[in-house]
Amino acid sequence: MQKIHYDIQDNKILYTDFGDYHLAQTFECGQAFRFDRYKDGYKGFIEKQLCYITLDRDADSLPNCQKTDEGICGKNAVLTVELLHTQPTDELAVKIGQFLSLDVDYTALKNRFAKNETLARAIAFAPGIRVLNQDFFETLITFIISQNNNIPRIKQLCDRLGERYGTKVGDTFAFPTPQQMADITEQDYRDMKFGFRAKYLADAVAKVLNGEIDETTVKSLCYEDAQKYLMQIKGVGPKVADCVLLFSCRQYRSFPKDVWIKKAMAQLFPAGIPTEAEGYEGIAQQYIFHYARHTL
Repeated sequence: MQKIHYDIQDNKILYTDFGDYHLAQTFECGQAFRFDRYKDGYKGFIEKQLCYITLDRDADSLPNCQKTDEGICGKNAVLTVELLHTQPTDELAVKIGQFLSLDVDYTALKNRFAKNETLARAIAFAPGIRVLNQDFFETLITFIISQNNNIPRIKQLCDRLGERYGTKVGDTFAFPTPQQMADITEQDYRDMKFGFRAKYLADAVAKVLNGEIDETTVKSLCYEDAQKYLMQIKGVGPKVADCVLLFSCRQYRSFPKDVWIKKAMAQLFPAGIPTEAEGYEGIAQQYIFHYARHTL
């Protein structure tokens, strides 16, 4: 882990010295479903706060900085998080930085990965991807919804939950808490067009509320045990469990497998994930996934 460098100015948190970052590649790669394009960046909830996230595009005035579409590669870039309805604190600045994975040394990780020639190509294709560190409950619910679904439809269903049961903040709605979802029945989910996922959602919420599924417990377990623990929930198989562990629990060994990644691995890494990615297979997977979707 590395130190998060930031400065607070009015209602904005300005982050620096974090390496490469690309907003579109990070927020539109299928790991988060409630961030939307807004003005020159993205708007969504982090730590229950509605945020507007931008990257400094004036790369010409920043030495050692390369400007890309919605992303800047270079140590002098500035990532700004504007809190739209509250004032930032040092504690919140650190938590938001952790959500954005600014405390993870991606430069060191990519240098390690790049010792493998094929991984190096994937990294060079999209060097600004980050694995977010999201809210556990929201990630669990959204990836149950994601089963046999496409991203626009997932976003629509997640927004529907927010609009009906979440807290209104400005002109949008936060994702509902387990308590706010406590009285939703399986039939309610079906009426909201969640289909076969209805019974899985009802079971997940019930198990979180009664303590059978506990965030602290999940995060204390080794990868294999954490995966089995989450699979106690109806409808949660290895892929959904791996997505939850990777995108909200920092279990970087998690390697979610869908059609694209299976195709990519067969063509690019038929002998399996290279040793250069050991312990961080899930982060390497994001580069492989993006590269495969756009080149294979």
